[in-house]
Amino acid sequence: MSVPIDRRGKARVAAAAAAGLGGLAVIRSVLPAGTPRIRVKGKGSAERARPIAILEKVRLGGCDQWVLERSEDVRNPVLLYLHGGPGTSQLTSNRRNTRHLEKYFTVVNWDQRGAGKSYRAIRDTGRMNIGQFVADTRELTLYLLAKFHQERLVLAGHSWGSVIAALTVAKFPELYSCYVGIGQVACVEEGESASYWWTLEQARKRQDRRAVAALVTMGPPPYQGDWRKKVVTQRSYLARFGGEVHESRTGAFGLVVRNLMFSREYTLADRVRYFRGILGSMRLLWPELSQVDLFTSVPELKVPVFFMEGRSDWEAPYELAERYFDSIKAPSKELIWFDRSAHLPNSEERDLFNEVMVAKVLPLARDVPAGEGLCRETEGGAEGLLYV
Repeated sequence: MSVPIDRRGKARVAAAAAAGLGGLAVIRSVLPAGTPRIRVKGKGSAERARPIAILEKVRLGGCDQWVLERSEDVRNPVLLYLHGGPGTSQLTSNRRNTRHLEKYFTVVNWDQRGAGKSYRAIRDTGRMNIGQFVADTRELTLYLLAKFHQERLVLAGHSWGSVIAALTVAKFPELYSCYVGIGQVACVEEGESASYWWTLEQARKRQDRRAVAALVTMGPPPYQGDWRKKVVTQRSYLARFGGEVHESRTGAFGLVVRNLMFSREYTLADRVRYFRGILGSMRLLWPELSQVDLFTSVPELKVPVFFMEGRSDWEAPYELAERYFDSIKAPSKELIWFDRSAHLPNSEERDLFNEVMVAKVLPLARDVPAGEGLCRETEGGAEGLLYV
């Protein structure tokens, strides 16, 4: 039987809980980086499995970048995930969201140059461009295929990552069994305009005078003057009105902070660099990203295509993604809707996302011939923490 607690008692309980969580976060931040072991359940499965859980540093495009590889069996098809942003690492959040997929795939999350654990690569500003990210993706793909003795892998990209992934698959289709676009970007200029006008419409519907005034004052994109401030302002109101995370007033920021606080993969220095990476990547990459139009640059992909779209996504507007899906040519294609998601369906409805990946993507990935799946070092090597 529960005992009633007065307001002061509730406040004390809340303060104690917050202090406890804060203490755990502090302890976690000073521990060395690593990743949890994978324990395969079931005696027969455990005896046959060859699990891997490794956080490693790989040389890509002339600089060190960090990659997380996790699977209950290294013979599983490889799934390489490209995070959004630019610069918004999802290494830890994806590790938690895709835990179920580790039974079926070797799930690879990569902190791209300038993001998260790979922040230091941002110093080479001459290589902070879309062409280099495509080259990095190809290089990492070849590394993973050699390491896991496979011929092709599944490439998934979220938001900004969907731009890099689509361009990479278009250029090197022989390396990929299929493509998965999540919160798919299509034409950035048109998408930013639609996002702005939707946000302003929502502000007016809610009679949010401050939001209306801010949005009207800065005007629609393409933004003039301090464009970074204007993009951040529009995104903050978009998040408040549920265009980033379905029925949320805080958007993805809370998810980011929570995952950073309790991340096993990030040190205290990594946490500090995380936000510096977002700001720096935005400054260096947004001008080029704002000119991207996949309708013209990637009208066709020569592999099967899946789009995973949230019905409430106004960060990369779902209507534009649907138009791009209708226009793109591919051997086969399927658009999967997530009715209770906005820009992050793989997080907002992760169980459904994982079910779709197993039911629809896995059969295509398994059609790709594979070797024994024994991990091996490749030319150039890698450095990391390995649990097998």
